[in-house]
Amino acid sequence: MRSNGSARSEEDRPLLLQLEQPLNKLIDALYSDERTRPGYARLAKEIRETTGVTISATHLWELATEKKRYFTLEQLDTLARLFGVPLEYFHNDEVSERVNAQLTPATALRDTKIRSLALRAERLSPASLDALLTMVDEARKLQNLSAKSDPNSSAAGSHG
Repeated sequence: MRSNGSARSEEDRPLLLQLEQPLNKLIDALYSDERTRPGYARLAKEIRETTGVTISATHLWELATEKKRYFTLEQLDTLARLFGVPLEYFHNDEVSERVNAQLTPATALRDTKIRSLALRAERLSPASLDALLTMVDEARKLQNLSAKSDPNSSAAGSHG
């Protein structure tokens, strides 16, 4: 927690004001399928079993819905360990942006069909990879899904 020795207003304390957003992003990333997403009771049990630290289901819900802003450093560290992110994720915008950029592809690769497709595409020619990307883009259009942009898509020709 940043401190310069002077009294600070709540607006200057983003760690306390913005836990809800990063916590929900991590829950969404870890449990991308809403149908199988655990409730707060199951998540609390998983936290206890994984880390040995107890955070009640009610407290998790209060943090995730911003009903309560109180949490201990131990709880914050526990959440960081559970989700595999650095503690700074919760209070450093630069770190959270970097982690969030890594969460999207990592979340997608948890789907066995997406992972299988990616692994089967290995060692295909650049022309074949471009053809596959075109087919995926057309399938997304047919299903009225937004186009997924890959910042490395222009590098497809450099794989070989």
